[in-house]
Amino acid sequence: MVGVFVNPLFMTEEPTILSNKSNNIDTRDLTLHFNHDMLVVHRRYEVVSIINDVLIGIWFLIGSICFFYSSLMSIGTWLFVIGSAQMLIRPVIRLTRHFHLKRLPQPSGDF
Repeated sequence: MVGVFVNPLFMTEEPTILSNKSNNIDTRDLTLHFNHDMLVVHRRYEVVSIINDVLIGIWFLIGSICFFYSSLMSIGTWLFVIGSAQMLIRPVIRLTRHFHLKRLPQPSGDF
């Protein structure tokens, strides 16, 4: 689950992934190009973890506010369940950061 949140109001065209070898960018960086601007995301897993933490905080804050009103109590409960599920995602993101699968080159068939 790697993503970059970009406000679509400021986009004038579809983002394109650039070659990371140009511009001296680390190959693990995610690079998006918007017209004359370039968005480089370093440490992708750390960014995903931070976004996840922010969302957890939002769900728990809104859920807590919902508990002030009896009519919104079930919505608040569901927001707590969603936040709790995202708390389980946190260690998965941290583990994913340490494990990477690399695709081995396919044999050419010539022996």
